[in-house]
Amino acid sequence: MTTRSSDSQIATHDQVYRALRSRIMHGEIPPGQALTLRGIGKEFGVSMTPAREAVRRLAAEGALFLSNSGRVSTPELSNDRIEELAALRALLEVELASRALPRAHMALIDRLQSINMTVAEMVTKRDAVGYIRTNLEFHRTLYLRAQAPAMLAMAETVWLQLGPTMRALYGRLRRTEPPHYHKLIIAALKAGDEPGLRLAVRSDVTQGLRLLVS
Repeated sequence: MTTRSSDSQIATHDQVYRALRSRIMHGEIPPGQALTLRGIGKEFGVSMTPAREAVRRLAAEGALFLSNSGRVSTPELSNDRIEELAALRALLEVELASRALPRAHMALIDRLQSINMTVAEMVTKRDAVGYIRTNLEFHRTLYLRAQAPAMLAMAETVWLQLGPTMRALYGRLRRTEPPHYHKLIIAALKAGDEPGLRLAVRSDVTQGLRLLVS
């Protein structure tokens, strides 16, 4: 009976963790937003224990900030931290794209084009969260072909830490068109052009973040 109860608590905390992680990664929670265990528990219909465990996991990943007083919030990143994470994106995602290139078939390219059409729709609707979600889906779909799960997990942790900041960036950009570099990424995949692919991915993942620190 105790084991079953324990398993249930683990499953519940994992559900809260995954739901909250998705919200943070996709920019649904702005930078510096205070959260409470009571509020998280109420939102997800759980007790304080699974809420606390989910927060601990997310804090360990850098997705939430825990102050000495116990205050929980999404991080407000300094310019130096944004530059560091942008450099990490460039390193990890360029390598992932390069590893994916030999395994890029037409079905993948068609899928990326379809996702990019959805990205364009989100831009037209000025749906910031939808834009961030589909933009990351574009990148994740490509990188899955790299068959490098540890590297992709590291990239996703960077996305997670940047989620609230990306939402703030979207508001500053007033974007009216889908990312130009996505088309260059697709073109490079079609042509089997590794240098072109590496350049397009590096430009795509760093250009917007540079605006935040300029």
